[in-house]
Amino acid sequence: MKVSRRSRRMQQRHAQGQKRSAALNMVSLMDIFTILVFFLLVNATSTEVLPSPKNITLPEAAAEKLPVRNLVIAVDGRVIRLQGKAIVTVKDALKGDKNSIKPLYNALRLAAVTVKDITDSKGVTIMGDQEIPYHLLKKIMLTCAGANYTNISFAVNQKAVQG
Repeated sequence: MKVSRRSRRMQQRHAQGQKRSAALNMVSLMDIFTILVFFLLVNATSTEVLPSPKNITLPEAAAEKLPVRNLVIAVDGRVIRLQGKAIVTVKDALKGDKNSIKPLYNALRLAAVTVKDITDSKGVTIMGDQEIPYHLLKKIMLTCAGANYTNISFAVNQKAVQG
């Protein structure tokens, strides 16, 4: 059987198409990754997040200020911690009629000497569980003021602003 010129040409074109391999344009792929890395770098440096222990549930508030790097006092239902180190139990802190907590006072005074890069502003951030009693919170604040930490901030979860 004789093959026409047209069918031979179609067979040749079909054979040439199978010899070619698909090419991947790496230039546009690299552009996309560069933009993605730049975006992640810019957004990673614009927010500061305080480390939050799992056993502390922070209250919600419409906070507008970003957190400042201060000493962190974490208070849960059992222990008061300064910079992650357990200082005193809540039971021991609530005992007595004094308006200050002596172990916390001593730890704050020691931190004023040893941790210079954080304590220049004489500020503390209290990261307290939303269920702690007000009396305990008041004792902690008075202890901070007695140790010359007068710039007291509270850590909260930022609530979405409706508008």
